[in-house]
Amino acid sequence: MKNPIIALLGNPNVGKTSLFNRITKLNQRVGNYPGITVEKREGSVKANGKIYTIVDLPGTYTLFPTSLDEEIVFNTLANKENPAYPDLLIVVSEPNNLKRSIVLYQQARELGVPAIFVINMIDELASKGLDIDYRKLEQYLGTKVYTTDARTGKGVPSLIQAFDQRPAHYAGQFKADPNYDEALEETKKAFPLHTEYQTWQFLAQDHVSFVSQQQRQALVEIRAKYQITASELQKSESIRRNEQIAKDIKDFIFVTENQHINQTNRLDRVLLHPFWGYVIFFAILFLLFQLVFALSAPVMDWIDENFSALVDYLVVTLPAGPISDLFTQGILAGIGGIVIFVPQIAILFILVSLMEETGYMSRVVFLMDRWLRPYGLNGKSVIPLMSGVGCAIPAIMAARNIENTKERLITMLVTPFMTCAARLPIYVVLIALVIPDDTFLGFGLQGLVLNLLYILGVVAALLSAWVLDKILKTTHKSFLIFELPSYKTPDWKNVGMNVWDKTSGFLFGAGKIILAMAVILWVLGSFGPNDRFSDAERYVQEANPDLTEEELGEEIASFKLEHSFLGYIGMGIEPIVAPLGYDWKMGIGLVSSFAAREVFVGTMATVYSLGEDVDIEDDSQRETLLSRMKSEINRNTGKPAYNLASGISLLLFYAFAMQCMSTIAIMKRETGSWKWTLIQTAMMTGVAYIVAFIVYQLMK
Repeated sequence: MKNPIIALLGNPNVGKTSLFNRITKLNQRVGNYPGITVEKREGSVKANGKIYTIVDLPGTYTLFPTSLDEEIVFNTLANKENPAYPDLLIVVSEPNNLKRSIVLYQQARELGVPAIFVINMIDELASKGLDIDYRKLEQYLGTKVYTTDARTGKGVPSLIQAFDQRPAHYAGQFKADPNYDEALEETKKAFPLHTEYQTWQFLAQDHVSFVSQQQRQALVEIRAKYQITASELQKSESIRRNEQIAKDIKDFIFVTENQHINQTNRLDRVLLHPFWGYVIFFAILFLLFQLVFALSAPVMDWIDENFSALVDYLVVTLPAGPISDLFTQGILAGIGGIVIFVPQIAILFILVSLMEETGYMSRVVFLMDRWLRPYGLNGKSVIPLMSGVGCAIPAIMAARNIENTKERLITMLVTPFMTCAARLPIYVVLIALVIPDDTFLGFGLQGLVLNLLYILGVVAALLSAWVLDKILKTTHKSFLIFELPSYKTPDWKNVGMNVWDKTSGFLFGAGKIILAMAVILWVLGSFGPNDRFSDAERYVQEANPDLTEEELGEEIASFKLEHSFLGYIGMGIEPIVAPLGYDWKMGIGLVSSFAAREVFVGTMATVYSLGEDVDIEDDSQRETLLSRMKSEINRNTGKPAYNLASGISLLLFYAFAMQCMSTIAIMKRETGSWKWTLIQTAMMTGVAYIVAFIVYQLMK
């Protein structure tokens, strides 16, 4: 027998997720709805001798969808054949915005969904200067009204006991404008649905996903016949319904002096100021990223050191052989490459969750939306974009806070253009190689080039977002229409759950892909197709009989890399990268840096027989590497491999190309689709190749 389904419905910022966490006691799972990138939260609770399935529906202001998230809500409640159709709907409200929640409740009941009404955050009732006559409110809604405080758990047990309650038939029904009566009657004949309001919803929507193409065409023809539009009908309902509710609630909701709103308004005069609001926001953003790096760096260093120590210990302890090498240098090193990102992800999402919980994130959206909207982005896109300067992995995950599906997708697609910290070692080496250590207008030329690369990342992200906004079509146009929530103290349980969802999702979702790619790259670099790899020591000793033991080891490592599968891949792609000014050795660097951008430097050091552990922060080691690279001759051109043209070309390629396999893995995890992951990879690689090609051909 199927477990009864209890669905939670509410506006954003009413504490619905806190209530969900409290009801399920964290016995829940988070994933995506099948085939789409909308988060699905589902849990369970045992009560009344039953096990109830609890579904946390996406937050919405109305049952007229304006985004894919809201479309899911409508499809769940309007279609009784939907597997998630609830046995009981709990409409969650909060004291300050009861009118909006009553709109949702009425729409759901008029669709025929059994529902009860909950006023959450009841502890804030007095501070918000409100008094409610519950008896009259229950008569008006035609259901029992429950009060809860999800932070403390107050009222939650009584609410759970009511899960078997089935409210009486809802007497109230929306009365449409008489001007639409004829169109509604014709629609009712064509669509004999469960309720009249469901028929009205069909007529007032351009897209109902669970009707046939023939039925959809019939709706289009009815609207055309009566010269009406879906948006016109929605606007008519919204005005009539809100005017009626505003008049009705005066009988049971009474307002006294609202200290809480007064305090909120005083804060907003500063935080939303046309000048100081931006100063404060960017100061907070600066502090946020400083904290992410400052707090995560020691933990990341500890993880790196301990994983390296563990690998070194096992290399000595385990019997020598390819199986041991696979475990220590492939699998274990790959796991280390996954775990090392956890501190950054956790700390970033603690801070972002605090901004969400306090109500400040809504102010960020308001401030930044006007600047990002022309590029097809959302005010919330600023957090992923700025986070991308640190690392694209937590940055792409931060885009989950964007409700609009198209804007969330565009944000994820363009965020890797932002220059991440892992590119810095490459930039430092290449700039030192090809840019003179001179000054320009009193500024160091090398520093200016580095700044320009960061600026190029921002420009590339915004321009590509603008292009994608024109290309990607959507049935929903996004508008910034929302009511700023009042400020409140964070719900630490929500913060903890959000951080756990993100970090565990990365570890167990994207981590599998990263590990698989890490092992594949290790195999490619650790094995070769012939004896020039397997018997590399003999070949090197015959060619260089006078080498010291240390030099011999470095030359063997370089020779083996050259004749590994990875080396042959580098040689194989040489005809492709030659028009960019690169030789096969650079090709090996491009392929190997797919594991992580900073690997490029170590790979080049190995290729040039210096060993992979070159520290570019050490002046002598950096100068040794630079001198080897400067003396390298490109066999295709006969010129220095790292000249101004090829160096700038390589800098630009890394500025625009997809960052690393971890970025690809997290894109697959967040979009739930290889389609968008591969489109993003092809787009960024294509842009990088074209720009690098044009620049090299012009400069050579």
